[in-house]
Amino acid sequence: MEPYFVVTPPRSEETPVVVEVPHAGLFVPPHFACEMLAPVRSIARDADLFVDELYEGACDEGATLVVSRVSRYVVDLNRAETDVDADTVVGGPSSPRAPRGVVWRLTTDNERALAGPLTREKLEARLAEIHRPYHAALAAAIRGKLERFGVCVLLAGHSMPSVGRSGHGDENVQRADVVPGTQGRTTAAASLIDLVEQHAREAGLSVLHDEPYRGGWTTRLWGRPSQHVHAVQVEIARRLYMDEAVLVRGQAFDAARKFTRTLVRKLGAAGRELSA
Repeated sequence: MEPYFVVTPPRSEETPVVVEVPHAGLFVPPHFACEMLAPVRSIARDADLFVDELYEGACDEGATLVVSRVSRYVVDLNRAETDVDADTVVGGPSSPRAPRGVVWRLTTDNERALAGPLTREKLEARLAEIHRPYHAALAAAIRGKLERFGVCVLLAGHSMPSVGRSGHGDENVQRADVVPGTQGRTTAAASLIDLVEQHAREAGLSVLHDEPYRGGWTTRLWGRPSQHVHAVQVEIARRLYMDEAVLVRGQAFDAARKFTRTLVRKLGAAGRELSA
């Protein structure tokens, strides 16, 4: 069976950077498939397709790369274990509503993704098999950077539909090319946040901080500049690297891959300066 996630160590001189890609996966373990209703096309549309390939050169820039292979419909690794509601898990809270929590029951097109509420036991199975091991591996990678460099820079690699969909508050709104999510510039040093913006603008790309994504659970969990862990979620509009209508790589894919690899290189150098 395909591994749920893959950790790839640096292939060149190591830097303080960890890149995590939690949403590129499409794999649905067979023993969880019977609990899902999501159309196959929705699984692909709601994945961060090809983002694992965009960042595959990160290891050649000294970063550690953590990539999930599992569909976010099975378990969303950028959500807390408690991010559920009563329609998703039996006995869950009635509010706040969590249709796209740690288990998705609705797609971003508001179609049903889950056949019915999971029992606590079925939720626990997903957490125990996938969510906790992934985050244990991510935590180990971060600790390794802290032990070696005294600092870690966590880049959470994501992509977003270029235009807001019905499941979001910005329906039909054209999004910026790059959205750094840092919870109001609180999860990383200002110099690192500015570096991401400057890198995008030098590439001729538009930037909008925290809109519509402020950085998910992983960014909030690990973004502790006072403890020398700096986390930035980087959302890239899919128009920059793929054809969103037919879900294939676009003509500018190589340019987008160069953009991400260079960003990892710059963050590595900046991380070393913070550790000095």
